[in-house]
Amino acid sequence: MASAAFEEIVEDFDFLEDWEARYAHVIDMGKAMPALEDAFKVPATKVDGCASQVWLLPEISSGTFHFRGDSDALIVRGLIAVLGALYDGLSLGDVLAVDAPAELGRLGLDEALSSQRSNGLRAMVERIRKLAAEAVAA
Repeated sequence: MASAAFEEIVEDFDFLEDWEARYAHVIDMGKAMPALEDAFKVPATKVDGCASQVWLLPEISSGTFHFRGDSDALIVRGLIAVLGALYDGLSLGDVLAVDAPAELGRLGLDEALSSQRSNGLRAMVERIRKLAAEAVAA
């Protein structure tokens, strides 16, 4: 079910030898991601349950899910980039069908992130699923 972009991240993680290198790779992904304009950093786009400030902006067009996001923490920006690779460009139905814990588990994120970061990652996944479900229902 994973996109080619997500499979590339899985391959990169397999190639990287330790979590320090993987962590740095996630941070680099966050640095490469375009910033979300301040006008979109509003309560409606804020994700609750994250230790850092996190905003996700859905952009749904012709039944295809896209989103942009941002955070005040580099590692979280990287996690947003990982979620972008997992979800961006999927149909709304496919977004709802993604088994995010299993896919993210392939990266070993659950073992490497602090409990606060893991909770924040789960909150972002829940928000993405909620946005897709609302769009399907509309």
